[in-house]
Amino acid sequence: MSKSRINGNFIDKTFSIVAKILLRIIPTTLQEKRAFAYYRDGMSAQSEGNYAEALQNYYEAMRLEIDPYDRSYILYNIGLIHTSNGEHTKALEYYFRALERNPFLPQAFNNMAVICHYRGEQAIRQGDSEIAEAWFDQAAEYWKQAIALTPGNYIEAHNWLKITRRFE
Repeated sequence: MSKSRINGNFIDKTFSIVAKILLRIIPTTLQEKRAFAYYRDGMSAQSEGNYAEALQNYYEAMRLEIDPYDRSYILYNIGLIHTSNGEHTKALEYYFRALERNPFLPQAFNNMAVICHYRGEQAIRQGDSEIAEAWFDQAAEYWKQAIALTPGNYIEAHNWLKITRRFE
């Protein structure tokens, strides 16, 4: 077994143990505890690449979770799964919904920018430079928001914005 796989398993197991302890000691309602348990199980399934199981757990967590901040992370993870499955329209929808509840998720802005940039590249391959520029402009807006939230992160995006003169 590779060292990264061993470390990953260690981190997953550690997270599971800490999560179980937190569920017992933090004063929360049974519904909140159940929501967190589904979220935790969703993250575990997602890390193993079992996206169908992860989605089932996330949807159940969404049904139970009432806190907008916690819901934003569930929605963000659902977006990640749709991104991984190449379902970019669905992914964008879930990233938007996550940001409605928590506008301080730079990773959601970054992922939205990556999707827009990808669509811009597709438009170029199809010979539609006007559509490509619109997608690239949208990607730039999302990357600017991600960078504003976490200066120093997303260095490649920052460089792309400078090179394409979209950083103003």
